[in-house]
Amino acid sequence: MTKNKLYTSVFILNEANVLLGMKKRGFGVGRWNGFGGKVDADETILEAAKRELLEESGLTVNELQEAGILKFEYLGESEILEVHVFTACKFEGTPTESEEMRPKWFPIPEVPYNDMWPDDRLWFPLMFRGQKFSGYFKFNGHLEIQDYTLEPACT
Repeated sequence: MTKNKLYTSVFILNEANVLLGMKKRGFGVGRWNGFGGKVDADETILEAAKRELLEESGLTVNELQEAGILKFEYLGESEILEVHVFTACKFEGTPTESEEMRPKWFPIPEVPYNDMWPDDRLWFPLMFRGQKFSGYFKFNGHLEIQDYTLEPACT
């Protein structure tokens, strides 16, 4: 039986830029991504998103906006990753490199999709337009999308 494992991903937006983090270790190493990770048993999804953002980037946020929910299936693995995606425009602190991530601002037209997960180029435009979304991606390995659905979410 397949079960979902909860994760978060936070993207800081500032005028025409997005803050991404270069993953330095673990799952997704060598790729630009949002800041986030696993939701612990004793915390809410929002608490986990704020905690992971602080741990990985040094930034604190009071408010997060829900952007979407993405589910990822990797063929041969028993868990589906359910990632709750958030954005924030207001934050406190200065982006700071951590053991996990190296933050860098990118102008939105220059987002480095070739150095990111292949699904990002599909749903990032929705996120940048402020359109909530839901998606499901089935991967063969970690590079090839075998199948997917992506829809604007009802608000």
